[in-house]
Amino acid sequence: MNDVAHLSAMVESFLFVAGEEGLSLKQLAALSVCTEGEVSEAIENLLTGYEERKTSGITLRQYSGVYQLVTKAEFAEDVKRLFENPPSKMMTQAALEVLAIIAYKQPVTRVEVDDVRGVKSERAIQTLASKGFIMEKGRLEASGRPILYATTPYFLDRFGLNSLEDLPPLLQEMEEDEDTDLFLTKFQDVLEAQEEGGNSV
Repeated sequence: MNDVAHLSAMVESFLFVAGEEGLSLKQLAALSVCTEGEVSEAIENLLTGYEERKTSGITLRQYSGVYQLVTKAEFAEDVKRLFENPPSKMMTQAALEVLAIIAYKQPVTRVEVDDVRGVKSERAIQTLASKGFIMEKGRLEASGRPILYATTPYFLDRFGLNSLEDLPPLLQEMEEDEDTDLFLTKFQDVLEAQEEGGNSV
């Protein structure tokens, strides 16, 4: 049996990495190799610590059987300022790759983005959405009705584009089986050129 404090810390780590998707009690039990009862006790311990600790800006909530780490309600207006005035900084390589794929293949689902990159993209998509570069553009009429993503007017503005037609015609120039790395490299060159011209991300 794991010590409650240690298990609470482990659960917190899992939930932090899981992000918005969260984890169910069953998933947490499997990941921590403990019983659901032990994990429930660890969750209660974790929640009590968050609520009692005045120096913590986050807490734990359960939505539809899924546990998530969330910001405390009293900081809602403060957190809102972050999204209204996002810090200007360079994108990570993962976010850049995802943005390139969405820009040229939109509207596109996360699974389709994953297929092009060969790795999962949910965290990069969350980052791009929070910065206002991409948005939900309906749902695909298929099993599970996955969300479709597309770029926003903010994306065009930040990269000095009047419309998507101003993007270099990479897809027309490439064969279907051409190396995806070349596709992403070309897109990165375009964005870097824009950044050098004063439109840094």
